[in-house]
Amino acid sequence: MPLIAHAIGTARVSGLFEHIFVSTEDAEIADVARRYGAEVLERPAEIAQDHSTVVQVCLHALEAVPDIQILCCIYATAVFLKSSTLLSSCEQLMGDPDADFLMGVSEYEHHPVQALKADGQGNLSYMWPEWRGIQSQQYPKLLVSNGTFCWGRREALMREKSFYGQRLRGFVVPPEQVSDIDTPHDLDRIIQRFKTH
Repeated sequence: MPLIAHAIGTARVSGLFEHIFVSTEDAEIADVARRYGAEVLERPAEIAQDHSTVVQVCLHALEAVPDIQILCCIYATAVFLKSSTLLSSCEQLMGDPDADFLMGVSEYEHHPVQALKADGQGNLSYMWPEWRGIQSQQYPKLLVSNGTFCWGRREALMREKSFYGQRLRGFVVPPEQVSDIDTPHDLDRIIQRFKTH
């Protein structure tokens, strides 16, 4: 099954969406998307570049489909995301009238304030020395976007042109549902997870 088919299937099973779109300029991806039940938004060349951003693609979707009032961007690499997680995240957004954005986030396995940086000779030193000697229980609570999904209300997304808006909330996604593919090693790891399930 193609990777993108998992995200399409998760969206379909959730029952949340009137429309499920795949934005692409690639004919093969468009064919796969249609085969698994998604509609295709043809991505313009100017936002089909290596430097193009997810927000540009989502803004294009809002312009192309004026009926969209709440958009959920599910990343094609979110192959282990469950529809129940999407439902719960939607309930959180809908239940919070003060939230305009909500994204899937993870807690750090190793807290960022423990980061070390290397100099030209390979010597390591604290990135943030002010945290040296501070007990980990006193570290600030930090979360990170994990590449699963982002929700945004139309008006706020059009205005702020970012999911990192003023009224952003996080939804902690269970670690076993998080998968991002940035390197060949990441892809190999995901293939191994599929083989063990």
